[in-house]
Amino acid sequence: MKRMLLTISYDGSAYHGWQVQPNGITVQSVLQDSLEKLIGTRPGVTGCSRTDAGVHALEFCCHFDCEDFLPEITFVKGLNSVLPKDIAVKDCRRVANDFHARYSSKGKQYVYRIYNSAVRDPFKSRYAWQIERELDIDRMNEFCAKICGTHDFAAFSASGRTVSDTVRTVSECFVKKDEDFILLKITADGFLYNMVRIITGTAVGVSDGKISPSDTDYIFASGDRSAAGITAPPNGLFLNKVLY
Repeated sequence: MKRMLLTISYDGSAYHGWQVQPNGITVQSVLQDSLEKLIGTRPGVTGCSRTDAGVHALEFCCHFDCEDFLPEITFVKGLNSVLPKDIAVKDCRRVANDFHARYSSKGKQYVYRIYNSAVRDPFKSRYAWQIERELDIDRMNEFCAKICGTHDFAAFSASGRTVSDTVRTVSECFVKKDEDFILLKITADGFLYNMVRIITGTAVGVSDGKISPSDTDYIFASGDRSAAGITAPPNGLFLNKVLY
């Protein structure tokens, strides 16, 4: 048996997230269906994370085990020929048998896209949170600077999380303007359920003056989800990079 690492990208609009669900189509289930068509068996596929319904990935990594009878390029071409158009295999390579797509990862980088314009655009707003009022990037960055470092992010996580350890280290968090878009980029050694979306919603709350950047220390200390801002919608969130 050999272990293969797939790097894929996907538009999450039509899916109930990555992980197999009993009541909805997921990226993992569709990928397993396609692997079964290609190699005749249905291997388990382990992902680097569990993206939520409607969240996208520019780079998502997953591994599976199979018999050693197909070269790497065959998986790329073969899977892309049977996968739906909103999922694409970018790379496939053999890795050590003890490699784990999730636990071998040293961190991940997400980008959240805000379409900051009063002009309606069905293409831009499909993959971004449209906010018509002008946002204050300086205030947002003042807040983002306080997010960096090692903190207990319990207050920046939804109640549905499945882990008890809520301490994470954020190495990078900032916003920048790119034409009509404001992009929030964040890199960390790990993320909690809805963490990036809540951080984004809080950054917008800071811009609106509903929350002060100086409140961040209190939010961390409280561990209280209600102390932070709203949860930004899923369609603006992209898993941008997985770090190994």
